[in-house]
Amino acid sequence: MPHSSSPPDLKPAPLAPPLAERLYHWLSPTARKDADSALPEAARARQPQNFVIHLSALGLNKIADTLINPKLVLSWLLTVAGASGFVGLLVPVREAGSLLPQLFIAGPINRLSQRKWAWSAGALVEGACALGIAIAALSLQGAALGWAVIGLLTLLALARSVCSVAYKDVLARTIAKQGRGSVTGAAGSLAAIGALIFALLLLSGIADREPLVIGGLIGAGIAWIGAGIVLSRLTEPPRTDPKPARESWRAMARAYLGALREDHQLRIFIRTRALLIGTALAPPYMLALFARGDEGAHASGLGLLLIGAAAAEFASGYVWGRLADHSSRRVMQGAGALGCLCLVLTLLAQAMGWLSLPGVLAGLIFLILIAHNGVRLGRSIHLVDMAPEGQRTFYTSLSNTVIGAILLGASVLSLLAQFWGEGAVLAVLALMTLAASLSALGLEEVQQQRH
Repeated sequence: MPHSSSPPDLKPAPLAPPLAERLYHWLSPTARKDADSALPEAARARQPQNFVIHLSALGLNKIADTLINPKLVLSWLLTVAGASGFVGLLVPVREAGSLLPQLFIAGPINRLSQRKWAWSAGALVEGACALGIAIAALSLQGAALGWAVIGLLTLLALARSVCSVAYKDVLARTIAKQGRGSVTGAAGSLAAIGALIFALLLLSGIADREPLVIGGLIGAGIAWIGAGIVLSRLTEPPRTDPKPARESWRAMARAYLGALREDHQLRIFIRTRALLIGTALAPPYMLALFARGDEGAHASGLGLLLIGAAAAEFASGYVWGRLADHSSRRVMQGAGALGCLCLVLTLLAQAMGWLSLPGVLAGLIFLILIAHNGVRLGRSIHLVDMAPEGQRTFYTSLSNTVIGAILLGASVLSLLAQFWGEGAVLAVLALMTLAASLSALGLEEVQQQRH
């Protein structure tokens, strides 16, 4: 298949390998090389290769995320190692550490000619941190292990923050608009296979859980390092627009506030995304509601939740991605409605005494994780397609900084659980997801627009 000539600063485009061509057209049949006039010509000419590189790097990244999941894996590891006092710090450190720093790192990343190097470097650091946590788990116990894990997780979160800021612009400059959801969703489904194998190993009893968990941490480190290397092979044309000038933090803060005042769609998006965090916060409370009075539920719950997460990702990732290519707004709306329905069903099952029946909790967790996958994919694709050219890094960092602050405030839900029980928390989260679905009605159909 011949390609158009490349700009002088890029080597001529090689023919796409037949496998890459077939995979690209099979997984993303609606994405044509000329489907997005805003895409640089050199990137349009290399769509099959770029698609496969994104698919591979994102798949490895998502596998690593599952293997080191702070809410499940690290929480279990610290508990069995006598460092349960540190468990409450894991999710705030990971989430806030990934989101809040983006206010400060967006400027330096925005001045890079090619942002893929920022993502690759961040992935390499994440891999090194995961390997460091595995080494700490093999050699430390108690408080020493707790502090080591928190320190390394903080560094991992900062590296993740760099990846988050850089990736949306990399995706927008290398994959056509009608293929972004497909590649993201397909990567999730691909990663779910590895995650499901890991979860089944945990439940199989063929080996002690602790060595398997530590082996998973090593696997996460290797996967992140591999992802960084793979994405560095991406064809990302150098930016030709003028390099942004350095700004003071005060000037950046004014710019953020100005964008929130002036961009009505951005405000609706952030409001919708904030309300949708209920799908992320719900699973631990669902498990706690089930495990009340059952001392063995924590151990079995690790494998259960990992299986639920893997199955939900595999079943819904590609489907949500294809739907997001047509309407990310509707994906966010539908995911919010599904999350609300699942939480209401959980409360009804608890009230009727059905939650302890075989398969009921697993099915509900499966549903809430399907909803959460839709939330993640819909919000990511919507922001990429909504943000003006040259402003994606800015919009990403602004959105994530606000959500990071909101997630810190969401810690009050643990107090609500202590005084009123997990059911009260789930009721609040159900109302939030319902409000999110209604809020998404105000978003525009950005997939039908051109910047």
